[in-house]
Amino acid sequence: MKGRSGLVYSTELGRMCRECRQPLSACRCREPVAPASDGIVRVLRETKGRKGAGVSVVTGLPLTAAELASLATKLKKRCGSGGTVKEGRIEIQGDHRDLLVTELGKLGYTVKRVGG
Repeated sequence: MKGRSGLVYSTELGRMCRECRQPLSACRCREPVAPASDGIVRVLRETKGRKGAGVSVVTGLPLTAAELASLATKLKKRCGSGGTVKEGRIEIQGDHRDLLVTELGKLGYTVKRVGG
């Protein structure tokens, strides 16, 4: 446990960052950085771990977490469906691959439909 000591939670400020010891809401040491990508946005359908229910997954977007959440909200509204952002990927409930490809193409991304 050496090197792991320090304030982790404060009743006044809530959860604290271990590196800069600031509240997580004010932490800047873990500033999100856009992931490196090959410039191609991929849209695929995935059912793994969802009891057969499919989701449309958008990967390869060179955006920060806040920009990704904003784009996800716009795409969810366009598809009329729910969804989430997980691990740098946008997941939209249902099979909306064709619609997502056209919408992302309108936004200027190079889009590739992956899978069947």
